[in-house]
Amino acid sequence: MRINKYIASSGVASRRKADELIKAGKVKVNNIVLAEPGYEVMPGDRVTVLGHDITVSEKKIYIALNKPIGYVTTVSDEQGRPTVLDLLSDIEERIFPVGRLDYNTSGLLILTNDGDFSQKVSHPGKGVGKTYRAKVQGIISREKLAKLRRGVDIGGFVTSRAQAEIYKELPKQTVVDITIYEGKNRQVRKMFKAIGNPVIELERIAIGDVKLGRLATGSYRKLTAREIESLSK
Repeated sequence: MRINKYIASSGVASRRKADELIKAGKVKVNNIVLAEPGYEVMPGDRVTVLGHDITVSEKKIYIALNKPIGYVTTVSDEQGRPTVLDLLSDIEERIFPVGRLDYNTSGLLILTNDGDFSQKVSHPGKGVGKTYRAKVQGIISREKLAKLRRGVDIGGFVTSRAQAEIYKELPKQTVVDITIYEGKNRQVRKMFKAIGNPVIELERIAIGDVKLGRLATGSYRKLTAREIESLSK
């Protein structure tokens, strides 16, 4: 099994993050720092990541979490901030987040130990939509909605087509549901800033067909078989 897939299957990190760990010299095979990212793990190999021996997880687990504001979407944090894994203390399997949510963004986050599944959900080319509910400053006109749908320049990058609908209009604010199919850093916030309506609050309410629903903040549940199948397609 290719080393990045082996690491992902162990529940340590996604394949993309595994490649980063390899480049950073954080992965050893048989006590030797791995220099070849295309290494094929053989039976009997001892694989170590960040000083810990790892093995491939046989039981796959898929979790939907309602992430609160104030948690980082990583397995660990050098600054000592709480991570989303702190909310899942009773999960025995080693799992990792699929994609990211900003520190100041709440809502739906999926965690798993299935590297292939993570790749399918998070890769922009797979077309899995991420839906956010954004409370923004000011009024969103039809013209601005059209801009969001066509794509806007967020600083050297023009976003692809998105879905955007007014959810609620307030006296000096607007709540908008927007679905994007990319994953640029702070993309939704940058999109609204580009049209002159900075984000006040941001929550992710869906990933593909998986809905946040009434899942309480900080709570989690296992994905259903139908949800897993839908995202895998």
